[in-house]
Amino acid sequence: MCINCEGGSNLAVATQQVDDERVRITRYDFAPGSETGWHRHEFPYAVVPLVDGVLRLVDAEGERLTPLSAGVSYSRPAGVEHNVFNAGAGRMAFIEIEMKA
Repeated sequence: MCINCEGGSNLAVATQQVDDERVRITRYDFAPGSETGWHRHEFPYAVVPLVDGVLRLVDAEGERLTPLSAGVSYSRPAGVEHNVFNAGAGRMAFIEIEMKA
């Protein structure tokens, strides 16, 4: 199921892979400069980068660039409102795993 598949928009393409009682797993594919749009996670989550890239993260604390390495995961708590941009020159993709239980 494709979540933001609006042709010609600047939104990353979010493809939901699993959504059950335990986890929600979504793949995000970013063209250069595209973004997720402002959102807040209701569950803690982990991100697994599929390619090397650079994210621009924007939240209430400001803006920062975060380099990603393919296969090097990180996790974050629930509740932070933020927007995520592909700050690199190439395409970027990651898997996001939200833990419901």
